Amino acid sequence: MSGRFLRVTCRDCGHEAIVFDRASTSISCAICGATLASPAGGRADLSGSTIIDVLE
Repeated sequence: MSGRFLRVTCRDCGHEAIVFDRASTSISCAICGATLASPAGGRADLSGSTIIDVLE
């Protein structure tokens, strides 16, 4: 299965970013530095962000 890109918003500051749903490294918010996604052995753990849209 291939991964998808997701448009997410930071739960701390509301900044929007695009992340890969199978990220292999931690992704931080460019504005406040909060962790948006962290690797979880397959799909990324998006505990610091909220999914807005799935990009095809």
